[in-house]
Amino acid sequence: MSGGLRIGNLEIEQVHGSCQTEVEVKHGVGLHARPSVTFTRLAKSFPCTIEVAVNGSDIWLNGKSIIKIMGARIRKGSVLKIRADGILAQEAIQALKELVERNFDEEKRHGRTA
Repeated sequence: MSGGLRIGNLEIEQVHGSCQTEVEVKHGVGLHARPSVTFTRLAKSFPCTIEVAVNGSDIWLNGKSIIKIMGARIRKGSVLKIRADGILAQEAIQALKELVERNFDEEKRHGRTA
């Protein structure tokens, strides 16, 4: 095995890289408890490092830490810079951006709009 991911008889090379994106939080109350848990749980599912900066800050927070994300008090209208470095970084960035754009799937879960 050459260091790739093996699934059955298939070996997939894991891409190591860095990427970054920006997304605006449109959720009615921002990243309160449930959205923060949803965000960090998804972030933890990727093997790369994930960091978040809020509203142009140069302070990068661990995107996998519920304490850091909730402590940032991210409100509606905040702009998140999300960056990832490592294996599956591009996929992580895309998944997290889509999660924020979908309002953390709160509408599906509770049958209402945020």
